[in-house]
Amino acid sequence: MRFLTLLFAFFFALTTFADLPAPDLDEIPMEEAIEAAASMSLFEAVTLGIVEGLTEYIPVSSTGHLILASQALGMGDDPEYRAAVNTYLVVIQVGAILAVVSIYGSYLWKMFLGLFGRSDEGRHLLIAVIIAFIPAAVVGLLLERWIDKYLFGLWPVVFAWLVGGIALVKFGHRSKEHEDSDCLEMSDLTVHKALIIGAWQVVAMWPGTSRSLVTILGGRVAGLSLRHSVTFSFLLGVLTLTAATFYKLLGQGAEMFEALGTQNILIGIFVAWLSAWVAVKTMLAYLKRHGLEIFGFYRIALAVITTLLLLNNIISP
Repeated sequence: MRFLTLLFAFFFALTTFADLPAPDLDEIPMEEAIEAAASMSLFEAVTLGIVEGLTEYIPVSSTGHLILASQALGMGDDPEYRAAVNTYLVVIQVGAILAVVSIYGSYLWKMFLGLFGRSDEGRHLLIAVIIAFIPAAVVGLLLERWIDKYLFGLWPVVFAWLVGGIALVKFGHRSKEHEDSDCLEMSDLTVHKALIIGAWQVVAMWPGTSRSLVTILGGRVAGLSLRHSVTFSFLLGVLTLTAATFYKLLGQGAEMFEALGTQNILIGIFVAWLSAWVAVKTMLAYLKRHGLEIFGFYRIALAVITTLLLLNNIISP
């Protein structure tokens, strides 16, 4: 895909920036030095917004890309600042959420009507989404600290990229839309099938795995067509990402805004919305004619390149 090639070029540019010397704060007036050290730059905000938007809904892992991008930008030498950055890497998902809301508003409206008993189709879909959400919510709450401590680094991400990439190369060609004529639609989802998708989403707790990848695969295992698997993945993402965002905001939101600055956080979210809208539209058009194996090749190549960058100390883990 054309925008996967652009992603490669984007990350090569980032690693070039990573080698540039940092500005000497001793030569900057004290007030400006404090502000520079305590807030996220406009360039960093826009970069992370682009990365989040382009990767959230394609099966390459937005979290893995955001960790790589933030490390390449040198964000996180100080532990407290790094904690604020990690919170932002979750909160920036608001932009991606808004993109899906703007594209799939009709489904969300039916679900809203279903909440009040005014749409049987919407109520059925809402129940399926909630059931699929529960497994990851429970596991995420139980393992949050362990995941943040041991898995929010580039080596675990590289491993997940590689394993997921191999799986997509091996099985992605089976996902072409023209093979879906005998598959289920979202209206056919039962409680059991929704739980299957939810169980697959638990795997995405490992950064680098890709929530969209495992939920699409979960949908396929449950019997959904590729088109409906992708749509259900997007709708499930609205609930999952919204819950994760608010949970992070309630826990570390104040520290994040203080460390990174409100203006650039909002700019990053806007850029994420715009780029996510483009990525979703592009992916939907691509999947009408192709399978998912191209994303597998991309993941494998990115895993190899990132490994070389890590081994040569160009970026830190």
